[in-house]
Amino acid sequence: MGQTLHVTDGVGLVDPRNGTVIRLGAGDTVYIPPGKQQGTPLIPPREEHWHGGTADNVMCHLAMLESGDGGKYLAELDKEEQLGRYTLAELEEEEQSLDRFRRWYRELRSRDLLGIPATTDSATALKLCEERFETYAEHVYAARSTPGK
Repeated sequence: MGQTLHVTDGVGLVDPRNGTVIRLGAGDTVYIPPGKQQGTPLIPPREEHWHGGTADNVMCHLAMLESGDGGKYLAELDKEEQLGRYTLAELEEEEQSLDRFRRWYRELRSRDLLGIPATTDSATALKLCEERFETYAEHVYAARSTPGK
């Protein structure tokens, strides 16, 4: 998932997943795109990115995460469609996943003090997921009303 950092006080450093260390000061904002770093001698492969104060300064900052592209959710719905899993249990499971996405989006929106593009992108993704869920729900109810299903 991507992350936006906004420095509120102090001085700090960030490596936005490309090996280039950036020096930040109060008022600076940097976006770290989604992805995994392969690892370097100083950064383990599991570390997505790093940020923090310098040797003689602290860095106070706001960190805003993004993850709401809906891609995993849509892929899961596609898988259920391909397998023909049109059960009420699957429908309920997908609805719970969609509700988690909605809660995440509400939280993102409430914390978006900087108007980051990820908030707008996530709103669009949420709408797409809601529409796709409605289509899946229609298929579940249609399958239930078909004799022999």
